[in-house]
Amino acid sequence: MNNQKYSLKTQDAIAEIEAPSTDKHTELSNNKVVSPTRMFLERFKSERMAIAALCILLLFIILAIFAPILLTNTATSVDYNNVLSSPSWAHWAGTDSYGRDIFTRLIYGARISLTVGFVSVSIGAVIGTFLGIISGYRGGWVDAVIMRAADVLFAFPSFLLAIGIVAVLGGGIINVVIAIAIFSTPTFARIVRSTTLSVVNSQYVKAAKTMGASHFRIMFLHILPSTMSSVIVYFTMRVGTSVLTAASLSFLGLGAQPPSPEWGAMLAASRDFMSIEGFMYLTVFPGVCIFLTVLSCNVLGDGLRSALDPKN
Repeated sequence: MNNQKYSLKTQDAIAEIEAPSTDKHTELSNNKVVSPTRMFLERFKSERMAIAALCILLLFIILAIFAPILLTNTATSVDYNNVLSSPSWAHWAGTDSYGRDIFTRLIYGARISLTVGFVSVSIGAVIGTFLGIISGYRGGWVDAVIMRAADVLFAFPSFLLAIGIVAVLGGGIINVVIAIAIFSTPTFARIVRSTTLSVVNSQYVKAAKTMGASHFRIMFLHILPSTMSSVIVYFTMRVGTSVLTAASLSFLGLGAQPPSPEWGAMLAASRDFMSIEGFMYLTVFPGVCIFLTVLSCNVLGDGLRSALDPKN
């Protein structure tokens, strides 16, 4: 009955306004109609560095997933006849002071490092997105409380905040995930709030309110899709930062503990050999894995930002 109060012309205008967020097709300048997904893929193809970064990340992920199938040894298998052995055909990355194959430990370590990165950032993204939409949409005291809480967290450097949280909760990989999720949340909230404020007064949101849509429907069916591109880009970059943070905490003894093959823990276990000639491989290989992962996430994030930007 409520919809009958509005003219057919108004309803047509509402449908036209809502089209950008619900229509699955977009009109291009050459009059060809393609899906947004295809438009994104066409743009992403031109980002060669981002494609290379994606391939590196996929390689790490595939190796981590299929490690038990691809490798004959486990991360804790020892070979006492080849203690501190240099890289060779038998041990591609050499062995450590306990005779454990470093290449095997690197692959199993990718499971831990990537899991920490993705899980912690996913938690921060979900919570931060939820708070950001509510803050931008509701405004008033709700916005003030959420943003002031975010400001408190922003007052601390991210890594120092992570150290403080882990120091309070105790060491261990689970607490590292919690710490990274906590300091990731306010940034996601800020990003989503900014996008929400830019679209909350748009015509299609006003039209949805006029049609009697609930606040929940407006926030998560009309506003949320508009924030996804920014969230995806920052999520990708944040994964690399989280891997680096987790490795740093493990290096300080606050994260993964020996004999865990986490990359930061491997660096910590081999730091006594850094100054000894001939044993640099103990730290080089874990360091290269961390470097490639962080670099790939940042480059991929830049590529996604360019591909998702409608102005390009």
